[in-house]
Amino acid sequence: MPNNHKRTARRPAALPIALLLALALAACGKGAAKDEHAAEGAKHAEHSGEKKEGGHNESEELTLTSEEAERAGVKVEEIKPQPLGETIAVTATIGPDQDKVARISPRIDGRITLAPAKLGDRVRVGQVLATLDSVDVGEAHAAWAQAQSELRIAEADFKRAEQLNADEIIPRKDFLRAQSDRDKAAAALRAAADKLRLLGGNPNASGGSVSGFAVTAPFAGTVIEKKATLGELGSPGEPLFTIADLSRVWILANLPEAALAKVRIGAGAKVTVPTYPNEAFTGRVEHIGATIDKDTRTVAARIVVANAEGRLKPEMFASATIEVAGDKRDTISLPDAAIVLMQGQPTVFVYEQGAYEMRVIEPGDRSGGRTVVRSGLAAGEQVVTAGAYALKARKLKSQLGHGH
Repeated sequence: MPNNHKRTARRPAALPIALLLALALAACGKGAAKDEHAAEGAKHAEHSGEKKEGGHNESEELTLTSEEAERAGVKVEEIKPQPLGETIAVTATIGPDQDKVARISPRIDGRITLAPAKLGDRVRVGQVLATLDSVDVGEAHAAWAQAQSELRIAEADFKRAEQLNADEIIPRKDFLRAQSDRDKAAAALRAAADKLRLLGGNPNASGGSVSGFAVTAPFAGTVIEKKATLGELGSPGEPLFTIADLSRVWILANLPEAALAKVRIGAGAKVTVPTYPNEAFTGRVEHIGATIDKDTRTVAARIVVANAEGRLKPEMFASATIEVAGDKRDTISLPDAAIVLMQGQPTVFVYEQGAYEMRVIEPGDRSGGRTVVRSGLAAGEQVVTAGAYALKARKLKSQLGHGH
């Protein structure tokens, strides 16, 4: 009996131990489940991060089909280093080549009867600009006609005297007199014809037009000034027209005194005008003045630029970049239109593997419609030189779409 009593007394003590073991196992199960859930959440977060990062990379690039690029005017240029030396930038104005400018006046006074040439017309050499009527020309034409008549009479007398002299019917002195009269009449006709020609008259004119004469263009060019008015009197002291050959023009600039030691005659220059902001015209320094302006401390310089298409007009304002003496270095430059601002940073679009990638650059000096790139690009890369603003607009539109 005593032994049974002892076994019964120890059984209740085992129950708390079993309960503690069960609670511990449950706690471990919950902890494992919690850890598994956390790991899954971390994996999901990592996957989301990858997607977000991938989306960011995609937003830095644009992909266009060839048709879309053509419609947007996108053009790509391979970067090639070009030699660039030190330059001096000056403001200038455009003027005509003064060696090819003619101010045309009549040689004598006359009333203007026709003025077909208009301001801005391109005229050919010998083309009639205006017609005038003059009493002097009329008188010169009459004198020429009279000289012709007198020569005909003198020639007839000489032929008759020549025949009579051969037959020994008239004295030798009469024959010589007739010959002299014929020669004098011929000389008088030549003098009358020269005078009529110098006055601008037309020997073949007849009737009321005998007193008219024409003012013509001495060379091919453009009418840049016209003062001829119908009915008014034209005189030698007042030019009726000014004609200029604008196939080349002068770029007139003032060089600072400090630049005289660097600029040489024959130095290359790039000229830009506001009318064509993305285009540069090539020329050379042809003349440097011999004196310094005491007020501005500058020297007049002249750059000659070819202008076959007539796009550069006299009196246009221009900017000139003149090369100065010194060693040249290889640099990378892009057209100004290739660089756009994205979030306030100078940016270009680089074409690579079928996509247009934005690239932040560090721009340098501007010259002749191009900007030097100090960093951000390498030789051989393909860069958008035209249509960059269209790509910028597409980029901004896509960013707005992602924001919504």
